[in-house]
Amino acid sequence: MTITTSAPTSTRRAGDTAPYTICVVGLGKIGLALAAQYTARGHRVIGCDINAHVVDTVNRGDVPESSEEGLAERVRTAHDDRRLSATLDTSAAAAESEVVVIIVPLLVDQQGQPDFRALDAATWAIAAGLKPGTLVLYETTLPLGTTRARFGPMLESSGLRMGRDFYLAFSPERVYVGRTFEDLRRYPKVVGGVTGEATDRAVAFYTSTLDAEIIAVQDAETAEFVKLAETTYRDVNIALANEFAQFAQARGIDAVAAFAAANTQPYSHIHAPGVGVGGHCIPVYPRFLLAQANPSELKIVRQARSTNDSMATYAVDLLTGELGSLHGRRVLILGLAYRGGVKEASCSSAILLISALREEGAIPLLHDPLFTDEEIQAYGVASVSLDAPVQADAVVLQADHPEYEHLDWGNITGCTAVLDGRGALDPAQVAQRGMTYLGVGRGFQASNSERPRR
Repeated sequence: MTITTSAPTSTRRAGDTAPYTICVVGLGKIGLALAAQYTARGHRVIGCDINAHVVDTVNRGDVPESSEEGLAERVRTAHDDRRLSATLDTSAAAAESEVVVIIVPLLVDQQGQPDFRALDAATWAIAAGLKPGTLVLYETTLPLGTTRARFGPMLESSGLRMGRDFYLAFSPERVYVGRTFEDLRRYPKVVGGVTGEATDRAVAFYTSTLDAEIIAVQDAETAEFVKLAETTYRDVNIALANEFAQFAQARGIDAVAAFAAANTQPYSHIHAPGVGVGGHCIPVYPRFLLAQANPSELKIVRQARSTNDSMATYAVDLLTGELGSLHGRRVLILGLAYRGGVKEASCSSAILLISALREEGAIPLLHDPLFTDEEIQAYGVASVSLDAPVQADAVVLQADHPEYEHLDWGNITGCTAVLDGRGALDPAQVAQRGMTYLGVGRGFQASNSERPRR
């Protein structure tokens, strides 16, 4: 599509309820859902992405492959009503918009440092089209101080001054892929600007686009810390559950049953143990904090990251304890996705499992109903089908996809051990097939479904 760059300067004033023209930069799983949400409230959205296929798909009124319920219908309606379009030209889209929302991923490199290349490129493109009066909002989770100290000066390369000519704020996305629209209604929207007026304008914008409560915090840095703290809290608590699980397993105790009982006390919220933590958020955002911390700071956070990343090796050790040497053994991993029901492999524990198995000389195989053979093979592992018999000495359930609830175990020949990495399988059903059930924190082997006597 072609976007004119001769849009007039914004003259919006406080209390103005007219529809916004909004530029959403990054049409991934969350960005496209945000665009659809804004259009559903009567606003016009120009979506920007560097992927021509995504842009073309949205401009047809369709969505790229998605598991987000209701997204396809919302995009189709917005397209038909001429409220949603997409472009590769971020600068032109910014020039036509009153509000720019950035939701481009920020990951970490192999040294655990944030990799800003994609976000920097998006910011420079926005700066090239920035006009006076624009509200710029970053929703991508960022290290402390990034909104003000990194992106503010980049945007000022436009010749406009932050806080005088344009308004800059941070508001973390807090949604769960697969239920984005529900979470946008349910979770309060946290907002912090680099100036008080930026905060006020951001509050007004989100009030007009969302149904949730809006929480204004002191500044952009506080808003950045909100997301880092809440995500790191989950990482630390999962690590605690994993450490509890290993302790209990070594003593023949079923930690999963113990956690369920403990959590009947209202102040106990022990998480489920498993073979690791994946996704864009939990394995990544604690590293933003650690990258800025002194060696004497955030010791618990540092240990938690190490614990959760080590769970794949722990799982492989459980298999070794049951089977003996894994050298030359075929081990089938069920699930490339980082969690069940979502086609997303970012930081998936499956990747760590593949590496740990290979270190033991095993031959990893991989199945995932949401991924094609080519997508699986891109991770350097053989893809298998469960529609016909497949030979494997052991199985690891890595992602609890619904498709695995009624798995035909008869199609997996030669299997003697099943490691339930997500606590999603019935130990008795596994044992009935003549296979030994192993689970993280399950202090028993369900070849007879009984705990060992001590």
